[in-house]
Amino acid sequence: MAEETIFSKIVRREIPSDIVYQDDLVTAFRDITPKAPTHVLIIPNHLIPTINDITEADETALGRMMSVAAKIAKEEGIDEDGYRLIMNCNEHGGQEVFHIHMHLIGGRKLGPMLAK
Repeated sequence: MAEETIFSKIVRREIPSDIVYQDDLVTAFRDITPKAPTHVLIIPNHLIPTINDITEADETALGRMMSVAAKIAKEEGIDEDGYRLIMNCNEHGGQEVFHIHMHLIGGRKLGPMLAK
């Protein structure tokens, strides 16, 4: 797996991105091809290629990803109506960038999770 991703460059602010939150553990930024009115990616600042690569040492960053998702949902005004959090793992799971990331999607009724 890669040691450097486009997300690593976003964390370091080497490429432009609409960052909505950043601290010492995680960074959140708007997806460049949003699937809903609110579509934010939340990532750990250090590279973890897939969910399969998570270790016990990563638990603090992963917990922060969840609390940041709730914070952003409230700021975006989608916390009351609801939103979806999605993490993909590997090719069959739909993962495209091998730096784990959580999609925060909302702002409209999302419908069924998977198409038949």
